[in-house]
Amino acid sequence: MAIPQQVARGHLVLTPRQPLVAGGEAEDFEASVKRLLGQGYRLLIADLNAVTAIDSAGIRALVRAHTSAGRVGGSFRIARPTTHTLELLKIARLDNVLSVYDSIHEAKHQAFKWREIATIGVGIAACLLIAGIGLEWRIPQAGPAGGGALMAPDSATGALWATPWGYPFSELVQLLSAGVIAVFVTHVQKLHQKDRPMNRSMEQAQVLLAVAGALIMIIIGSSLARAFGIAGAAGIIRFRTPVEDPKDVTVLFLLMGLGMACGIGALPIAALGALFLAAAIVVLDKLVAVKPRVMLVEMTASGREFPLAHVVSVFAQFGVTWEPLEFTQGDEAEMTYRTTLPAHVSIDEVSEALVGGGKHGLGAVSWEPPKKS
Repeated sequence: MAIPQQVARGHLVLTPRQPLVAGGEAEDFEASVKRLLGQGYRLLIADLNAVTAIDSAGIRALVRAHTSAGRVGGSFRIARPTTHTLELLKIARLDNVLSVYDSIHEAKHQAFKWREIATIGVGIAACLLIAGIGLEWRIPQAGPAGGGALMAPDSATGALWATPWGYPFSELVQLLSAGVIAVFVTHVQKLHQKDRPMNRSMEQAQVLLAVAGALIMIIIGSSLARAFGIAGAAGIIRFRTPVEDPKDVTVLFLLMGLGMACGIGALPIAALGALFLAAAIVVLDKLVAVKPRVMLVEMTASGREFPLAHVVSVFAQFGVTWEPLEFTQGDEAEMTYRTTLPAHVSIDEVSEALVGGGKHGLGAVSWEPPKKS
């Protein structure tokens, strides 16, 4: 299906004139959007005024277009949807997820992201406030050696040190500071992680890890025995969920360090460290280009005939370059390719297009990174 296109004030307006339904039209629209993104277009508007019917496949095509544009730092907007289309988007609760406008003119004028800017501004102000609190209000220490608010016996007299002034509210300030710092850094990372959406579990893990670091340092204080006790308890815990992205591991480690800084009362260092980390995330996102991914893909056909033409067509649709490595023919034909995928292409979407519900003769598709020699 050829989709009429026109360029207006830097935006490419797509005007589909057929129903976006399963069976070809929705799939063609999705493929057109991916092709245009691959060609370098970043500001796309879909004028749906002439789309008289849309089903789940059409809704899925709109969502994937929105996701694909976001991965490459672009935008996909919907203009002039029909009443039926708008109702379906509301039923699916996508009217607030997708960018929907009443006219093409409104869609062309990008709304200023006041909410995101305000959130980052509040985060920066909170970090500066934490730094100010740390400079003006020194977190009181527990005893002569410092490092913790819990009471401990004096080695000479055997008496308990006096509970420091402000206990336990000073510790609460330290924990809250760690949480605020982690939320700020996580939000900045989420906004600038376009190649791979940040899941909810990772967001929560980063915040909780920073708070955990602060709590550990508060409990340990200057007690060597407590330090060994917590280290032993931590050795029992096993994290079975792997973190694939080295960047996520690094941010987790740094947030743990910022939380520990809050735990020992070094609030200015923690706050300024958070601002530096957030700025580093933004700068690295701008300087470091996202490179194409090299993957090995193994495909198993449903019979002895391998659907080569279909595979080549899907690879061309997503802009995947390929090189055949191995072919095995038995009761089921198997083919292994070495592929290079553009940064904005989702492996799940390519796999779904290849399998296609089994209509094209492919039974299974598996991906893995090439082994380093």
